[in-house]
Amino acid sequence: MAKKEVETLAVLQCLKSSYIVIDAERCKGCHLCISACPREIIGLAPHINRMGYNPAAVIEEKAHECTGCAACAMMCPDTAITVYRHSRVPSAVVA
Repeated sequence: MAKKEVETLAVLQCLKSSYIVIDAERCKGCHLCISACPREIIGLAPHINRMGYNPAAVIEEKAHECTGCAACAMMCPDTAITVYRHSRVPSAVVA
């Protein structure tokens, strides 16, 4: 993973309770995840991977809308999508 991608992931982890990571080198560009995503946060990457496919990618402008439903990961025949969900810890009530 490139340094910029790692930094982007770190920012997303801080801001969100859920996000996905797509392994572009494993993706064969079948588009099943794009169809499965209810929030339409997945599109096609502008590049070709090592296998010669146009892989799926998270649309950065919509990444914050991810609910962590895992519909995309369940549809992926190549298991190229990992879903991360952060548990929310309730803050203590101060009386």
